[in-house]
Amino acid sequence: MNRSRVTTSVIALTLAGAALVACADGSPSSDPVDDVTGLWGMQDTEGIASLELAEDGTATGTDGCNRMSGTWEQHGTQVAFGEWATTRMACQSVDTWLSLAVKATVEGENLIFADENGIEIGTLQPNS
Repeated sequence: MNRSRVTTSVIALTLAGAALVACADGSPSSDPVDDVTGLWGMQDTEGIASLELAEDGTATGTDGCNRMSGTWEQHGTQVAFGEWATTRMACQSVDTWLSLAVKATVEGENLIFADENGIEIGTLQPNS
């Protein structure tokens, strides 16, 4: 290999390493995630999902149509839900995805909800 190629390879590797260091946030991956207790989504807005996660492990809210109640636990970035008790009203043109949620993942300031097959079904933001 000629000297020019070696120099080019060394420079490319150095730049790639610098880019990886710049992308790292410097925090260990085991940092605890903030507590998700509180209100998520827009409360009392017809047709819109919302959820309150209480400190005692209870969850109450609406899927946009039906009232819901259940339980929840947080483990790091993961939130697991117990079975939901819901009312059974029929609401046209309302996506009742939240009642299908069995887990959620904290991503930034959002909760990304998934169904029993692990398929992403919706997102809620904190209600501040």
